[in-house]
Amino acid sequence: MSDSANDNFPVADLLLGAKAIAKHLGVTQRQTYRLIADRHIPSFKVGGTVAARRSQLNDWLSGQSAAA
Repeated sequence: MSDSANDNFPVADLLLGAKAIAKHLGVTQRQTYRLIADRHIPSFKVGGTVAARRSQLNDWLSGQSAAA
């Protein structure tokens, strides 16, 4: 049985932890925490761990390059 909410965002799209997000963005963990604190990047928490979707970060990056 499949949950339709989970079908929209596959687990492979999930980045768990600031280290994984930082690696995807090509920045430091400290910069990642700053971007999250300032609400510059789309993120959420899973338990006490910060998380983000690769697809949403890629969309955000595309928007940043278009604005530059």
